[in-house]
Amino acid sequence: MIDWLRRDPREEPSVAVGDHVLPVVIRRHPTAKRMIMRLSHDGREVQLTIPRWGRTDEAIRFARSRADWLGEALADIPAAPAMLPGGSVMFRSRPLLIEHREGAARKPRPSDDALVVGGPAHMLERRIRRWLEAEARVHLADDLKEYSQRAGRDAPRLALSNAQRRWGSCAHDGSIRINWRLIMAPDFVRRSVVAHEVAHLVHFDHSPKFHTLLGILFEGDVEEANLWLRRNGRSLYLPFG
Repeated sequence: MIDWLRRDPREEPSVAVGDHVLPVVIRRHPTAKRMIMRLSHDGREVQLTIPRWGRTDEAIRFARSRADWLGEALADIPAAPAMLPGGSVMFRSRPLLIEHREGAARKPRPSDDALVVGGPAHMLERRIRRWLEAEARVHLADDLKEYSQRAGRDAPRLALSNAQRRWGSCAHDGSIRINWRLIMAPDFVRRSVVAHEVAHLVHFDHSPKFHTLLGILFEGDVEEANLWLRRNGRSLYLPFG
């Protein structure tokens, strides 16, 4: 029997979920009053937030005791779409059929409900990802400029993020990072994340003043956007690994 209290500190925490062994990422939060567990968007790791005084061994034991729940959550993650001719890719919440034409331009080009891509077929995934990232930069930059103007601030420097746990972030120097995968989500979801980070330029916290400003900046329903991400966010991590 494993003695949890004498776990080798060099061991990487993990939990067996069916045929998978998932790493357990533990984060101590100063205001957390209990353990909160979630499966990452792509199903590749278990994320545990514990109180500052929480014990690592207890957190790992808790995760392993919920292996059945993790298995159900893992099964709910849809299969990744094939980045092959005849497959599809989401762009602004619209599925585009991947149409490969050797004589077409290598840069992907949306046409009706298809994405026309030229060049060698084995490079499709890389070219589609680059196209999505470029589109994300254009749309996110426009969103950032618009919300910054509404907040009475100059648009800060924008960087694209590929973070596995955060959709956006605002640094103390005012720079903003937004996850490029939001270009696959509905426009109102992407814009809600940008508005959230712009609100942090004024209120670097989640105080009532912050939420009031966010409600003024964002033209849509923040809760609806958050709900979409909670329900569908994992699907944005499936393409492209």
